Amino acid sequence: MTTATRQEVLSLYRSIFRLARKWHAASGHMEDTIKERKYILNEARTLFRKNKNLTDTDLIKQCIAECTARIEIGLHYQIPYPRPIHLPPMGLTPLRGRGFRTQEKLRKLSKPVYLKSHDEIS
Repeated sequence: MTTATRQEVLSLYRSIFRLARKWHAASGHMEDTIKERKYILNEARTLFRKNKNLTDTDLIKQCIAECTARIEIGLHYQIPYPRPIHLPPMGLTPLRGRGFRTQEKLRKLSKPVYLKSHDEIS
């Protein structure tokens, strides 16, 4: 990992912890705020620990892009949880019929950037 990439990752990590400290739930209830703050901290710790041994710069850039996207979406919608995607069961099948494996491959390719690591840890 280059020094610039390392600085960017550490900066993201610090900004997530600052965000968690200042986070207020959209409902306005203190218990919701505490629960969402814990979720933000646990999610950040889990994902950063999982990816701490990455050496491939492309994978690191993808993780950084996912992190920034999740921060921006969370701030915009005031929801710390990843926004779900809704695809109909066989909605990605082309006109000529294809099998289940192709359907799963298309679903994996259509997953947004901010959900790439969500299914792996939950």
